[in-house]
Amino acid sequence: MVPESSRLPERIDRDAPIFAISVAARLAGMHPQTLRTYDRLGLVSPRRTSGRGRRYSPRNVERLRMIQHLSQAEGINLEGIRRILQMQDMVEDLQRQVSELEERLQQALVAPAGSRFFTADPSGGVRLGSSFGRRHPPRALTSR
Repeated sequence: MVPESSRLPERIDRDAPIFAISVAARLAGMHPQTLRTYDRLGLVSPRRTSGRGRRYSPRNVERLRMIQHLSQAEGINLEGIRRILQMQDMVEDLQRQVSELEERLQQALVAPAGSRFFTADPSGGVRLGSSFGRRHPPRALTSR
């Protein structure tokens, strides 16, 4: 039986900066210098250690593999890849916003009658709130 303290987590954080550049390069099938170039170009943004060393997350490695595929198998140049990655990031952001709005809508639909209200802040933003006694201030509904 494995002691509780030495067990791996059920789910590994895809954004945890755990790989040094040499390991990330090996996992992505690239040379470390290629990773440095992609970092300079903004295609991949690893976190930095206090000594300025790069630390790559599993999500970064996945992105590096995608860049490798788009470049080698599809013949797309780096500017095209940069644009594809921007659009992919935009889609992921929009999917997160939709999920958040669906959750808020569900909360509003199950709230007791009379407990919901909308307010406008001085800049014209709309805020969804509830009746008195709320512990947290109303959250702004933002558009990008």
